[in-house]
Amino acid sequence: MPTNFTVVPVEARADGAGDEAAERTEEPESPESVDPASPTPGDGNPRENSPFINNVEVERESYFEGKNMALFEEEMDSNPMVSSLLNKLANYTNLSQGVVEHEEDEDSRRREIKAPRMGTFIGVYLPCLQNILGVILFLRLTWIVGAAGVMESFLIVAMCCTCTMLTAISMSAIATNGVVPAGGSYYMISRSLGPEFGGAVGLCFYLGTTFAGAMYILGTIEIFLTYISPSAAIFQAETADGEAAALLNNMRVYGSCALALMAVVVFVGVKYVNKLALVFLACVVLSILAIYAGVIKTAFAPPDIPVCLLGNRTLANRNFDTCAKMQVVSNGTVTTALWRLFCNGSSFGATCDEYFAQNNVTEIQGIPGVASGVFLDNLWSTYSDKGAFVEKKGVSSVPVSEESRPGGLPYVLTDIMTYFTMLVGIYFPSVTGIMAGSNRSGDLKDAQKSIPTGTILAIVTTSFIYLSCIVLFGACIEGVVLRDKFGEALQGNLVIGMLAWPSPWVIVIGSFFSTCGAGLQSLTGAPRLLQAIARDGIIPFLQVFGHGKANGEPTWALLLTALICETGILIASLDSVAPILSMFFLMCYMFVNLACAVQTLLRTPNWRPRFKFYHWTLSFLGMSLCLALMFICSWYYALFAMLIAGCIYKYIEYRGAEKEWGDGIRGLSLNAARYALLRVEHGPPHTKNWRPQVLVMLNLDSEQCVKHPRLLSFTSQLKAGKGLTIVGSVLEGTYLDKHVEAQRAEENIRSLMSAEKTKGFCQLVVSSNLRDGASHLIQSAGLGGMKHNTVLMAWPEAWKEADNPFSWKNFVDTVRDTTAAHQALLVAKNIDLFPQNQERFSDGNIDVWWIVHDGGMLMLLPFLLRQHKVWRKCRMRIFTVAQVDDNSIQMKKDLQMFLYHLRISAEVEVVEMVENDISAFTYEKTLMMEQRSQMLKQMQLSKNEREREAQLIHDRNTASHTTATARTQAPPTPDKVQMTWTKEKLIAEKHRNKDTGTSGFKDLFSLKPEWGNLDQSNVRRMHTAVKLNGVVLNKSQDAQLVLLNMPGPPKSRQGDENYMEFLEVLTEGLNRVLLVRGGGREVITIYS
Repeated sequence: MPTNFTVVPVEARADGAGDEAAERTEEPESPESVDPASPTPGDGNPRENSPFINNVEVERESYFEGKNMALFEEEMDSNPMVSSLLNKLANYTNLSQGVVEHEEDEDSRRREIKAPRMGTFIGVYLPCLQNILGVILFLRLTWIVGAAGVMESFLIVAMCCTCTMLTAISMSAIATNGVVPAGGSYYMISRSLGPEFGGAVGLCFYLGTTFAGAMYILGTIEIFLTYISPSAAIFQAETADGEAAALLNNMRVYGSCALALMAVVVFVGVKYVNKLALVFLACVVLSILAIYAGVIKTAFAPPDIPVCLLGNRTLANRNFDTCAKMQVVSNGTVTTALWRLFCNGSSFGATCDEYFAQNNVTEIQGIPGVASGVFLDNLWSTYSDKGAFVEKKGVSSVPVSEESRPGGLPYVLTDIMTYFTMLVGIYFPSVTGIMAGSNRSGDLKDAQKSIPTGTILAIVTTSFIYLSCIVLFGACIEGVVLRDKFGEALQGNLVIGMLAWPSPWVIVIGSFFSTCGAGLQSLTGAPRLLQAIARDGIIPFLQVFGHGKANGEPTWALLLTALICETGILIASLDSVAPILSMFFLMCYMFVNLACAVQTLLRTPNWRPRFKFYHWTLSFLGMSLCLALMFICSWYYALFAMLIAGCIYKYIEYRGAEKEWGDGIRGLSLNAARYALLRVEHGPPHTKNWRPQVLVMLNLDSEQCVKHPRLLSFTSQLKAGKGLTIVGSVLEGTYLDKHVEAQRAEENIRSLMSAEKTKGFCQLVVSSNLRDGASHLIQSAGLGGMKHNTVLMAWPEAWKEADNPFSWKNFVDTVRDTTAAHQALLVAKNIDLFPQNQERFSDGNIDVWWIVHDGGMLMLLPFLLRQHKVWRKCRMRIFTVAQVDDNSIQMKKDLQMFLYHLRISAEVEVVEMVENDISAFTYEKTLMMEQRSQMLKQMQLSKNEREREAQLIHDRNTASHTTATARTQAPPTPDKVQMTWTKEKLIAEKHRNKDTGTSGFKDLFSLKPEWGNLDQSNVRRMHTAVKLNGVVLNKSQDAQLVLLNMPGPPKSRQGDENYMEFLEVLTEGLNRVLLVRGGGREVITIYS
């Protein structure tokens, strides 16, 4: 342990209290001291050794009496004692593993006990070694050296091994940063980069591992049919041209049988796979030792392996024994079998192939040995097209005109076109076994120690083997033999086998079992990977593959793996399957490196790997190398693999479960958000970038449910997911008493936000009173530059009710707060009549009544609303009011031009308000308002009396309103509004008003003398409200939504309740009203 600590015993007191405490500590252990019938829960352990203490108050008091730890007794309910915690920490399986699913799995402990527990050597090193030293080393490495030359082959292997080593370093850092349960590489990527990346890369890696199993099985069958038992082929080729097709069909049949057999072995249990692994690895080690022994032997006794050349072309040693055109038999010269292959008869006068006739047949040694100097000939690449002759460099030949090549001639031809990038794609799967150990991390005793040690040791070992083999092959084997993929010039023998000592069969059998073992390892790892993905629940349709046998073996995942593996076997060509694997593995390795780099750069507090030999530059280099190798291998395969990963990513993002894993991408988002917030903090945004960043003020009922859910519907229609939305609410009380209700309220608000598709943040404040809470929200909601600039709230419908006397005061003070904070204010009246997100208006108008200039808010809001499907088909109409001195026609033209420059299409109408006399209805409304205000202010009544008084006023108000409405409806409203005031008309109107006004006033005051005592400013305001309400009703009663300038509250607080009455009168009779008050700055511009 890196941390040193000392256990200090608590010394006994002189009066023996410590001894008494010790005696009391041991009392619960004695059977006499515990009543067996007692209902007290317990596990038989002393209480202080148990991590949790019973919450019964009396029991706790008696228990802790005189204890050393009595000072901490209040915390015992939630925090365990250190002694019991250390006992739990000793075995990490009981520790929280960072994933709730693993904690809640009840039978996980049983599986942990029953499953075989492996160490570094058997659990990581051997699986990695078997997967890395697989099919490519024995079947393709000599061919790669022959085609690319020693230099470029060395570069290919060095690049790939460097890539895997850098990835292993990153993987070791991630694997040692906490417990790695079953799932290995998937678990590491998903917990580091989040569920979307984890699922996408995890599935890609699963597909890669599954296809790797197919590749190893194909390699096994190729060895069996080509080098062990060619006669076992079911399909026989009729002609030489059909041999390739027949081989593929044979591989499909035998490969399917081998897959079924291996799947049964894996199904029986991973324990048996591990036992077989030791046998297989012994064969691999013997094979490699045989190769090195053979190389040493060639230095002083090269094997006699003749290769026949015709000119500089290599001949396939299939149907002839003697490498000559003629041979002497019984003192006579006769033609050989080779002659008969190239000529149409055995006589010397027969017609022969032109190239055969003009070139000599020579014989060279296929494996001249280390001391032969062939290394220099094999140093450089010899790439060729498909169907080209395998020719020896430096040998003279007589060229002939390009003839139509007759079939059946025993030439060794290249079966595919070779070039550098293609060879990288074919070779890379041979280094992809590095995850074999981490995939089975659930079976390891100590994954944190085993994964880094075993993986890095395996990579070092195999890298040395590969690089040394490249040099040794180039130094020992003739170039034409290296380029002979299937050993046709060696009578169908495995090239690497002919080099080995003591017998080629050591290599053939060793490679056969090696590929078998690697296939079994893939079929063991892949289903467990799929099971881990399925159990995380991030991809809904994979849930079924999380189930398995009682001991946890992934049965259904194994079945799917076998089916996918079968598709790889049906491809049947090892060279075609290999590049597909390269893409999936490279993508996985790239994200492992990215995960390590992100975590290191973010410096998250939880990033404390035990493995210290890592750096973000190494991870970044590894990531760049992986990306480069992807496009080097095959750019279209790389794009296709990225497309698959991208589709899975978006699917998980759209349909998958929300997971919080503390991943690096989330940390990266937080860092990016911090950086962006610091950038935008200085100064307000430019007018072109202004959009309403809304703080929605919600009211909650006694059950902490939202009173007006349509307010959130309107928010989502206004915002359409753009910009900032903060949904705020206030709970009355103290936080200590109300924190549970606050949590419940926040959950209710979040669920409603989700249902209404409102994208934003929830902020709930507990305050001693609602007024202060609302003020705190307006002041402090948001962060840095991401603060709200607009407040949206519902109109307090119950402001007149006697049992709610302060709602109007809170409302008016909130209006004042927004004005002081230079924030815009939107008040939705009759919010419960507003449409839901599912509704669609097929027709109708959004009417804007532009009374005073508010910075353009009234123009911008309808435009934003019409972006949403609910309001899309509504037309926008803008009304403005002309005073007596205004030119209505010019106003209309100016407004139309202004809207044209704003790029907003709307109908424009200018309405003239005639300065009529103040009506009796206005006086009556004002009188009722002032009487009500005086009563509520001055009369100190009981609650019941206040309710009766308020009801009486309400009834009288209603009666007067009915009478006055009949009065106001009596004079007919002119249908056609006069558009322009002439001078003569203005003078005549003033005289008429003056004459009628004088007599009118006298009549009015003689009718009700108390009207003369009214506050004239209140009368004027009520007159404006009544007149404007009449005009708005006349034009916009049927509109789907009316937007109206909201007048500001009075400067003195004396008339706050009157202010509410003015607003009520102003909006009376309208269905949906949005009162808008600007924030004191321009929010819309005509400039681009």
